[in-house]
Amino acid sequence: MDQGKNYKIKILKDGPYIVTGNIPLAKEIIITDGRGTPIKWVKGNDCPLQDTYALCRCGRSKNKPYCDGTHTDIKFDGTETAGKVKFSEQATITKGPNLDLADVEKLCASARFCHKAGGTWRLTEKSDNPKLMALAIEEAANCPAGRLVILDKKTGKPIEPDFEPSISLVEDPWVKVSGPIWVKGYIPIESADGGEYEIRNRVTLCRCSASNNKPFCDGNHILINFSDGDKSLNK
Repeated sequence: MDQGKNYKIKILKDGPYIVTGNIPLAKEIIITDGRGTPIKWVKGNDCPLQDTYALCRCGRSKNKPYCDGTHTDIKFDGTETAGKVKFSEQATITKGPNLDLADVEKLCASARFCHKAGGTWRLTEKSDNPKLMALAIEEAANCPAGRLVILDKKTGKPIEPDFEPSISLVEDPWVKVSGPIWVKGYIPIESADGGEYEIRNRVTLCRCSASNNKPFCDGNHILINFSDGDKSLNK
């Protein structure tokens, strides 16, 4: 992360996410195989670069992904229910011969990259096989929420993808929904109460209003069939 940049996401009480620091914003699309298993991410359209912008959090803006003030009209309750406990302090660990896998299930954003080839947990347990080890690392790195983090067995250090600070708006055409706001590259996120969440390489923020773990996504965008209105990506 470029320490010279003033990157920040500020959560307004019952309002939007205020993004500052000229952070790039773009669509990012989940590409699946013929059976619906995610296999890769493909970048979609870039949004205009702005020093400061407000992203809709209530899911009802008519100008998505940006806020248009609808949260006030509908009396949106954006109460943050997620705790501020560090990831490492709440993760369960799956142990393998060359890798360990740290997992905080409540952060799951239902991107489903962990399903391939028997799942990231099984692959971790068989990480003495170089091909399966590489696949375990790939699957965990593709988890946008950072629910899954691969740890090097020898050093105990996480094996993380190298992200520049940026924000992606997830699209999931297979299930015909718009997914969460994917925050990459250690961007600070400030709570409405002024506290700060743990700064992480990748997290996903709710933009449908239905998460029970606000401000983070919990996959409920699928249950409510949330769409940001761009039908071209969901055919």
